[in-house]
Amino acid sequence: MATSVPKQRRLSGFGGTTTASASAVRNTHVQLTPMYAGIAARILDDGVTLEAGISIHDGSYTIDNLTDKIKFTQHPSKAPGVFENFVIKSLMQFSTDHLLKFVACGLTEYIAEFAPNLANRLWLELDIVPMIFPVRTVNKPLRPPAQAGSALKTATETLKTVTETLKTTTIGGTGEKGEKGESTEGGTPRPVDEQSDSAVRKCIMYFGPTHNPRLSIGYRNEVEVDAAGKIHILDGLEFYRKTTRDPTWNSVLHYAKDLRERNVKIGFFSSTPQGGGVALMRHALIRFLTILGVNCKWYVPKPSPTVFRTTKNNHNILQGVAAPDVRLTVDRQEEFTQWIEYNAHRYWISEGGPLAPGGVDVAFIDDPQMPGLIPLIKKVRPELPIIYRSHIEIRSDLVHKEGSAQAEVWKYLWDRIQLADLFISHPVNKFVPKEVPNEKLTLLGAATDWLDGLSKPLGDWDLDYYMNLFRRQCSEARQNRLHWPDRLYIAQVARFDPSKGIPDVIASFCKLRKKLDEILPANRTPQLLICGHGAIDDPDASIIFDETMQLLERPEYAPYSNDIVVMRIGPSDQMLNALLTNATVVTQLSLREGFEVKVSEALHHGKPVVATRAGGIPLQIQHGKSGFLVDVGDTDAVAGHLYDLWTNRDLYQKISEFAKNNVSDEVSTVGNSLAWMYLASKYSKGEFIKPNGRWLNDMAREEAGEPYKDDEPRLPRTGVNVVG
Repeated sequence: MATSVPKQRRLSGFGGTTTASASAVRNTHVQLTPMYAGIAARILDDGVTLEAGISIHDGSYTIDNLTDKIKFTQHPSKAPGVFENFVIKSLMQFSTDHLLKFVACGLTEYIAEFAPNLANRLWLELDIVPMIFPVRTVNKPLRPPAQAGSALKTATETLKTVTETLKTTTIGGTGEKGEKGESTEGGTPRPVDEQSDSAVRKCIMYFGPTHNPRLSIGYRNEVEVDAAGKIHILDGLEFYRKTTRDPTWNSVLHYAKDLRERNVKIGFFSSTPQGGGVALMRHALIRFLTILGVNCKWYVPKPSPTVFRTTKNNHNILQGVAAPDVRLTVDRQEEFTQWIEYNAHRYWISEGGPLAPGGVDVAFIDDPQMPGLIPLIKKVRPELPIIYRSHIEIRSDLVHKEGSAQAEVWKYLWDRIQLADLFISHPVNKFVPKEVPNEKLTLLGAATDWLDGLSKPLGDWDLDYYMNLFRRQCSEARQNRLHWPDRLYIAQVARFDPSKGIPDVIASFCKLRKKLDEILPANRTPQLLICGHGAIDDPDASIIFDETMQLLERPEYAPYSNDIVVMRIGPSDQMLNALLTNATVVTQLSLREGFEVKVSEALHHGKPVVATRAGGIPLQIQHGKSGFLVDVGDTDAVAGHLYDLWTNRDLYQKISEFAKNNVSDEVSTVGNSLAWMYLASKYSKGEFIKPNGRWLNDMAREEAGEPYKDDEPRLPRTGVNVVG
């Protein structure tokens, strides 16, 4: 048991009993003010009393703080949990008393050692991004005053004085009782309110004006995931362990142990650090591998809007959704080649770079933006294993048509990709041109993370914050208002891309509304939400957004246009999570598709999904069980399935429950990491596999002695012929 002794300071009722009634009606339209916190603590001389400090910062100034003493009367092992509960309760009470939403929290290193689970709880329970910082725990001693009438010190004497002061006051000294070896000689313990204030001021430096963490790109254009390790949303493997089944988990630990013991260095190279599905997967993967102790880094090139226009054109051409006159001209090819060569020589293959001798042991190249890197690597390090990962659909029927735009793009790319040692494709029919040797071909789906901001469970307080923030953004952009929770809505969450079938979404919704208007009052009919992130390398987003807004002006859609909300939103994972969580039904009406992670996320949330039979989507949805599949362009069928889900509660509940409980481990970060670690383990030993079109997870599980069981959920293995 812990007892609280009288507080040293409390402002604004901070830490007291909340003024909000426990039975108060939830007000979903209240605007919550974003805020930051700093937390510090120290054990007092009696050894059983902890002094805690919490500072509140609005992004400009510290507006409130609390210091409290907690005396521990139980076994010392209970102390961290008691302190964690104190922090969680205090922040929750302050939030409800003052209508705040804590965005992030700075913790001192002492806190991270004393209560290692606090950071995890802040993230999972309160949706607060925890950051850990070294904070000075002792006051700096005052410099001795200069004697009156003495001559000015020489430069040498001044340097000597400063050096002696630093030795006794800064982190890394040799004294006792300080944090991380910090000396306390000549200084007194620093008050915890000052420590917590220092922590929160450091924390806000890592957040932008929209209260999202800033991207951190470091030396040699390495993506420094989670602010180079300062963000600690998850610090233990036990949380990941709960998201997967035993055979997958055992296999992951098997390969992680091998990679750690041999200190295998892994490198990923992709085009952008934020916005697209590849970037989301890489952030989650690097975070998990770091916790496992696997040496893995991720690099991106210096961006070029001109080149990204070319790469997006290539993407659209390969999928067959580009205009007929869009081509990869010779000038564009030269510009593309020069861009990748510039980045390679400046950042990666020069001496000391990750692709130079002594660098990574296995290199993974993502998508058609980066294959120009492969021949450059082979010149510098011909022995280095290179694995190419294709995330997009390649229209095999078109790339083999002589003189077509697809044939031109594929020839340019294949001249470079063919030098790689392995070709990874989505497990989708006709996705791989026949030039790819079967012995080099293997299959792997896309993945999402069940514990990051996109998919973790959000509490009501946090859901309301993000929904209100979204409504405010709609108002600022002069878009239609989403009336949730007064009215329910159907959502399609995807990039504004010509392949995402947005016109079909609108047409299907309007047909649904015509049916529902005959049997339901207006307040029981749904709205439609179309929203998504943008990506750095995707210049089409603005064009497709404008075309969508123009589409709503057509006469046939006019009666329902006020109930259609179209929004491009910034890189806020939790906002997308909230919008998906509160949606009733989700659609994904892609014309062409790779492997859509938003489908996996919707199913994980227990949302019935109505989607097209495009790309890898049929592998993700079990028709009639977790959702419904329709042919591309069949808007009548879409409207029919939406009608059934909206009017048949038993059907909705049945599909929702099945969807939530039948998502394969393969589409999670943990299951996806298994494939990458398996490849890194094999190729770093010089064992070049010949998969002959097999699934990577099957080979990885078998090698680890954990083959799939018949009753274990996994993506369908039959009926897939990826080579066209």
